[in-house]
This record gives sequence, structure tokens and C-alpha cells, in this order.
Amino acid sequence: MAKDKTTFSCTECGGNSPKWLGKCPSCGAWNTLIESAAEPAGAGKNRFAAPLSLTGSSPVMALSDIEATDVDRTPTGHEELDRVLGGGIVEGGVVLIGGDPGIGKSTLLLQALDSLQRANLNCLYVTGEESAAQVALRARRLGLDGSRVQVQAETQLEKIISTLAQQQPQIAVIDSIQTVYSDQLTSAPGSVAQVRECAAHLTRFAKSSGTAIVLVGHVTKEGALAGPRVLEHMVDTVLYFEGDTHSSYRLVRAIKNRFGAVNEIGVFAMTQQGLKGVSNPSAIFLSQHSEPVPGSCVLVTLEGTRPMLVEIQALVDGGGPSPRRLSVGLDRDRLAMLLAVLHRHAGIACADQDVFVNAVGGVRISEPASDLAVMLSISSSLRGKPLPKGFIAFGEVGLAGEVRPAPRGQERLKEAAKLGFSVAIIPKANAPKKSQLKDFEGLTIHAVERVEQAVQLMRELQGMY
Repeated sequence: MAKDKTTFSCTECGGNSPKWLGKCPSCGAWNTLIESAAEPAGAGKNRFAAPLSLTGSSPVMALSDIEATDVDRTPTGHEELDRVLGGGIVEGGVVLIGGDPGIGKSTLLLQALDSLQRANLNCLYVTGEESAAQVALRARRLGLDGSRVQVQAETQLEKIISTLAQQQPQIAVIDSIQTVYSDQLTSAPGSVAQVRECAAHLTRFAKSSGTAIVLVGHVTKEGALAGPRVLEHMVDTVLYFEGDTHSSYRLVRAIKNRFGAVNEIGVFAMTQQGLKGVSNPSAIFLSQHSEPVPGSCVLVTLEGTRPMLVEIQALVDGGGPSPRRLSVGLDRDRLAMLLAVLHRHAGIACADQDVFVNAVGGVRISEPASDLAVMLSISSSLRGKPLPKGFIAFGEVGLAGEVRPAPRGQERLKEAAKLGFSVAIIPKANAPKKSQLKDFEGLTIHAVERVEQAVQLMRELQGMY
């Protein structure tokens, strides 16, 4: 019996190679080629519509002559999910949501579909990983008794699209895209070719019919969405579930959004009744200390359009011949850079000390505006003296020791003042004008230009309080 022919597909670009190579010949990515069954000759014919003739092609128009209208949005009934989506679900939009197993993707989408169905919208839940009975059992556990959401247990693409054409739902969920397969391809479900092909067909159906489609995607052990990277380029919105499965809090972050802000986050709490939105996420990212403790500094970070207060904790302890630098929720390489700047420009040496930095609550902070808070928390831990109660800080620090402004500094200060904080060290460029000080009543603002000024001011404040 002849051996079936195989080919190697790139998970980044979807390119094919007849043999395994360390480097993809199409996009140049390393270690991305995986083996899959080769498609027989002619298998790809007639899978797409025939090219349009010259008389039937779309007209060419000047950009100024095209009427631009606002996109209508349908709220899901979950405020935090609507925030991440940019206000709600868009007609004909395609959303891809990924996350670790068991983190709550299916639970959130089932809750959202139930809310939309109760608002008299036609909704369809297509499950390829569970039976219809299992979905019904989960709905009862979530307290969704009497839900009229339509459910179909199917994995064949052609049957799914036929059902979508017959039912014509406003919103459809495909859980998950890795379980869907097309008869036009011989490779196994979840392979690069199948995922790319099925997602392309579903996307075209959404655009032509106006049905909003939500695709659930698996993730790899590195945390990236499984399948070809082109999958993220096809869809309109990409959402990632973040958070520790051992914690009750979940973060949904928008990595890509054609209809809203990128890096917007929604915060949820996992309860017995499913996922519930957290209206004040700053409360879960701040530790409750009866008295200020050394090494703790509150940062006002910006996630999308939302200012949030996150506690940065640092522990500086005596190290051996090879001191450790460890950060959780923050960039480790940036931590090493900040320690060098702290030594060079503020005279604070940690070369023989172990330095551990943590962002409380499991949140991941990527913006450089966290630099000043990290440096002040390290200095506080090294001296063993706490920062004043109600103290916040933010600002980017350069290699020359300058403190650079953070975007939307006024909104950060308003959030801190609203939550009762009283002392702030911020970049001078973010300092409000005298006419604006009434907006920050109760908050004493200290503006600095250099790292050494911030450290000196911190020591003076520690002596005062």
C-alpha cells in the first residue's frame, strides 16, 4: 500500500514545503513548519467563486465620494464585554476569542447569547467540542433556565454554513474553529489548511449575509492562538482571555479591533452563576494594607481607554555572587534597565541584591509609564521605609535619567483623586495648570523632571508622614 503523501505547513503564514526545514521558505520564521496530509491535485478547484468579469466588477470611487456612516452596534448585555468590543457586536463582524482551556470562553459567550436572545435577537450556538446535552447542562448550572438560544452540535463546515443560511441568525458562535473541517480538504481538523479554509469561508459568509460570527480559538502552550497567523488577519476583532485559572478574576483584552480601541480590557469575576463584570477593577489590583509597607507603590496605568490603579510590589534582599532579577507582570529586561538608571543617576546600587517585582492581581503591564512606580518601590524596599499612605506615581524613565510624560495624564490623576489618593509624583509635562487644580481636589501633585528629583522627593515625603 502506497504511503500517503505529506507536506509541511507554516503556522505563521500558511506556506507549504515538501520537506521539513528549520526556516520557513515563505516568511522566514523559524521552527514553524508542521507535517500535514498533502492535498490531491485538483482538490482546491471550484472552492471559490469564479472571478468576476470586467462588467461585473466593483466600481472604482474616489474616497471623498464614499459616504461614511457610523457602525451600528448591538450591546451584549455585559458592560465589560461591550467595552472590549468597542460598544457591542457589529453586524457582519467576525470576532476571534482565545484563551487557556477552562478559563471561561464558552461560559461568557453562552451568557452573552442568552442576553441577546432575551432582547429578541436570533442567536445560534454551534458546538464542536460538546454535545447539545452538555451545553444545556452548563446553561442550567449558570442559571439560564428557559433560554431559547438555538444550539447545533456540528463540525462539518458545509452543514454549518447551510444551517446559518437557513436560520439567518443575527449572532452565531462557532466553538471552536479548530474542530470544524471542510470536505474539500483531506487534512485533519485543526490543521493549518483546515483552520485557514474554514475561517475564510465563515468570514465571507458573515460579510455577505450580515451575520455576526464569533469564533472560539484554541491556544498553544506559548499562549498564542493555534493555527496560522493569517487567522488573526482575517477577522475584525481578536480577544484574549487572561488570568490564572486558580484565581476568580479574568481579563479579556482586545489585541486587534477594527471597530474600537486596541488593548482595551474587560474585568470579570468567576462566580457560581458564571462570569460577572467588575465595575471597579482598581479594587482587585490593590492590596489591602492596614498601614503602608516598604516596597509598595501604586501605579495609575492605562489599559485602552480605562485608567486603572495597580499596586507594584518590590522586594530587595541580599543576594549571592549571582543576584537574581525577577518580575511578574512586568518586562524583565526593562527591570534590568531601570536598575542601571537608578544606580547611575540616583546613586542607589542594587548590584549585590536580589530584586523581585510583582504587579498585584495578575495583571500584565506593558506600558513604559510604570517605570517611575517600579523605581520608587525598589528604593522603598531597599531603605525599608514605606511610601506615604495614599501615594501614587507614574511616568516613563529614559536612560539619561529624565522622566518623560505619560499619555492621558489628566485622566490618570482624576481616577486617583476619585479613589481618595492624596499624594502623587508625576512627570512635569503631565502637571495640570492652576486653573485645572480644582479637578484634583484633595490630591497634592509633585511634578519632577529627573529621577534623582523623584527619589529625593520620595525621601522627603517619607520623613514627613
